[in-house]
Amino acid sequence: MAAIEALIFVSDEPLPVRVLVRILNEDKDSIETALEQLSVDYEERESGLQIRQIGGGWQMSTKTEFHEEVREFLKTKPSAKLSLASLETLAVIAYKQPVTVPEILEIRGVQSASSIKTLLDKRLIISRGRKDTVGKPMQYGTSRDFLIQFGLKDLSELPSIEDFEDLVQ
Repeated sequence: MAAIEALIFVSDEPLPVRVLVRILNEDKDSIETALEQLSVDYEERESGLQIRQIGGGWQMSTKTEFHEEVREFLKTKPSAKLSLASLETLAVIAYKQPVTVPEILEIRGVQSASSIKTLLDKRLIISRGRKDTVGKPMQYGTSRDFLIQFGLKDLSELPSIEDFEDLVQ
């Protein structure tokens, strides 16, 4: 477990299990068991850090409840925020992917070309090929960077549409 912890600590990106298996010459089940135990250990000792599965790998990070204190200490500004239009477009893509620009227009009711460009530039979305229909429009979906940025293990961790409907009622 100590070797796994050290490798996760020095990794710039979420570390996939397959890489740990290769480096440590251990079987996948042993690595996954150790990762789960390491994650529980951090949680049980009420650490300011956490080890969690995110974006297809494992990563060590500060717990969200301490982000403001860490930001103050580092004297950093909040990361660049997305406009409301870009957030709406990203939400449509996240929930309906793969989705085309005309389909996004149909859902949002406004053009989304500049939002698509912004999201592509920030690497939050990627092209998922072309739809087999008239004009062969480009389809978009979320990227691994999207999962990392929003702290998601996979898309199943997105809040359900019903959760949002409960908020507006």
